[in-house]
Amino acid sequence: MAFAVNLIRERGARRPVLNVLRVFCDSAGRFGSPLGVVLDSRSVPPERRQSLATELGFSETVFVDDPDTGRLRIFTPAAELPFAGHPLVGAAWLLSRHLGRPLRHVVPPSGPVLTWTSDDLVWIRAQLAVAPSWRLNHMADATAVDAMTEPLQPEQDADQFWAWIDKPAGTVPARVFASRYGVPPDEACGSASMLLAAHLGRAITITHGSGSLIHACPAPNGMADVGGRVTADHWCALDVGGTGDGH
Repeated sequence: MAFAVNLIRERGARRPVLNVLRVFCDSAGRFGSPLGVVLDSRSVPPERRQSLATELGFSETVFVDDPDTGRLRIFTPAAELPFAGHPLVGAAWLLSRHLGRPLRHVVPPSGPVLTWTSDDLVWIRAQLAVAPSWRLNHMADATAVDAMTEPLQPEQDADQFWAWIDKPAGTVPARVFASRYGVPPDEACGSASMLLAAHLGRAITITHGSGSLIHACPAPNGMADVGGRVTADHWCALDVGGTGDGH
């Protein structure tokens, strides 16, 4: 990815650090949806965060305001979100490693979200009411879903397309298109997967995008779970400009 901000790679640079993760990798650590996480965002002014997320160009960028409590904010290139699945799974994974202990919650603007780790999967559980309003489009042909590079209609700007691969086994392929949020075709979308699992009323395993792997299942009281593997690609110190920190 070509960053439009200056990425400082000296380890001693006293600037906010951008951690670049991939969320919902397969079992070999491949694929996954890229995510930017700024762990200590106190030196990134709130008024600078949206433009920085736009410049970075990830589908979402997370700014962690308080690592100890997991309080954070989520931005797409176009808008701030109260909740999103793959950013919270990724942030939970990174925070637990940063703190050296298991994390029980992450706290986006929508409110506390339960998180835990089972085997090598990081999970979150949240109310479906806080998720973006994805439209779910059931396709008859899994091959057609795999081949999709754009929605069927231009107005399908917040839509997930899915089909069964093996219904008894609960496996599906999916594609998400989210131009409403300023996001290019999403490699792996957690919140849409949560809505699909709740809609189907069962646990599912979703091959998303070009090969990412998402696990999702319904949960009690209008909630759903989503989980997957996370890996770190690299880190870079950010010169965000206008911070006034003098470093």
